[in-house]
Amino acid sequence: MIVEDEPAVARGVQVALQREGYAVTVKPTGEEAVRSFPETAPDLVLLDVRLPGIDGFEVCRQLRRESKVPILFLTARADEIDKVVGLEIGADDYLVKPFSVRELVTRVKALLRRAYGELADSRTSRLLRRADLVIDLDRRRVTRNGDRIALTTTEFDLLRHLAGSPGRVYTRGQLLELVRDYDALEQDERTINVHISHIREKIEPDPAQPRYIVTLRGVGYAFAEE
Repeated sequence: MIVEDEPAVARGVQVALQREGYAVTVKPTGEEAVRSFPETAPDLVLLDVRLPGIDGFEVCRQLRRESKVPILFLTARADEIDKVVGLEIGADDYLVKPFSVRELVTRVKALLRRAYGELADSRTSRLLRRADLVIDLDRRRVTRNGDRIALTTTEFDLLRHLAGSPGRVYTRGQLLELVRDYDALEQDERTINVHISHIREKIEPDPAQPRYIVTLRGVGYAFAEE
């Protein structure tokens, strides 16, 4: 689903994705996107920030209440605050206008692959158990002490990479490349901090003193060893 009020931009993105074999629907307003979402049930949402009526941020908030569908923000503004706000409310990635069709398609494919593709060798265990956390790779579910924890696509992928190798230290750049499937830009690495903060708020008994995901200052992050 493309949520974009500029007809030329919406049409260009639609044609580019249709050439790749995707079925595409376009909604010019946030209200229409939210209203049609349950019936349309898209596998991914491309969401413009500046929309008439409710803006992209509010659309993202409303969609996140009912779905973990991958959301990619499209924004004409390169301000850091826009990127951070988008990630804070549950977006998985963002792309600043003007963007190339090639980069757009690459990011769409990466998000879809992460959200719906096979995540592990079928010969290995599909459950990661870390203390009272259980990460179900097949169902992309996380529970703590039996309670379900809702994570976005990006948050889940970061957690599974970290938890899959306890004690291994990942730099922010490495984590970005792992979850995005394309080369990370240095200025984007700080967005990992936002995602890690969200994960901690959801899985840590005390996010201020994390016991699962630990920070190594000046280096990156690691999942605590048993």
